[in-house]
Amino acid sequence: MLPFRFIMPLDLGAKGSCQIGGNVSTNAGGLRLLRYGSLHGNVLGLEAVTANGEVLDMLSTLRKDNTGYDLKHLFIGSEGSLGIVTKVSILTPPKLSSVNVAFLACKDYFSCQKLLLEAKRKLGEILSAFEFLDEQSMTLALNYLEGVRNPLPPPLHNFYILIETTGSNESYDKEKLEAFLLGAMERDLISDGIVAQDIQQASSVWRIREGIPEALTRAGVTYKYDLSLPVDKINDLVKEMRNRLGNLATVVAYGHLGDGNLHLNISASQYDDAILAQIEPFVYEWTSKNQGSISAEHGLGLMKANKILYSKSPLTVQVMASIKKLLDPNGILNPYKVLPQSMVA
Repeated sequence: MLPFRFIMPLDLGAKGSCQIGGNVSTNAGGLRLLRYGSLHGNVLGLEAVTANGEVLDMLSTLRKDNTGYDLKHLFIGSEGSLGIVTKVSILTPPKLSSVNVAFLACKDYFSCQKLLLEAKRKLGEILSAFEFLDEQSMTLALNYLEGVRNPLPPPLHNFYILIETTGSNESYDKEKLEAFLLGAMERDLISDGIVAQDIQQASSVWRIREGIPEALTRAGVTYKYDLSLPVDKINDLVKEMRNRLGNLATVVAYGHLGDGNLHLNISASQYDDAILAQIEPFVYEWTSKNQGSISAEHGLGLMKANKILYSKSPLTVQVMASIKKLLDPNGILNPYKVLPQSMVA
């Protein structure tokens, strides 16, 4: 009898170097949150060391435990400000045998939105990833990533979508994906596209999407913003930023469209106060006004600690500060991060 094989429900571009404790402490999102959900739903229990050196044992492996406050959630996403995560028990789904990857071109952002709705309706339980990148992202990948080539013939398109399905029945999954793609083409939602024929082609397609941060680093300096927004608002912000910056810098947009996570990157040859003045605080104000979050999956850290009020109410932040003072009264755990100093001093 063959042993069961399981997978980590979190999949990141940094999977070769990141640590599970750090993933939990930042509540990392990743490429397949659409399918498996966030770490808040996948961490069954954890152990953490508090500021006074006590070991807080919450290392349960139960799916259901309704005995009072579920304290582990305080540490998931707290960025080490409440305690140091030392052990974790994580729900790991079975590794499925049937994986399909499609790389598609769309003429406009509205088509991307419609395609996402259709994918959720038609692919349902086998849909595992729905990623997007714009023409500027593709240009960077082609210019700066070694060995990368465009799987679609020229010219470049305005938007690209990467769809992955994961299931247990290869013929059923392929039939379902092909029916979805045929319907999307008939509705003119897709300008061009391919379905990867083998694991090598699937990996090369994923390399384009996962390699964009590396390409940005090679292209120059980058102002990075990790935002959650209603899906229909994502491209509105991108267009606003392009209008504001003009020729000062290149606005690059990509991310996890399936869960409304935009990675907004401003690429320039060098850091410039004039560029920053056009970006901040505008990007935070715009995100707040449109009911978004200024940090979708990368946390607040040091640079965004004083920006938390763009996404949380003052009373909510005050409660968070009270929890911080209770668990870390001397402020020795990741000081100056996550919360404004005015509220924890």
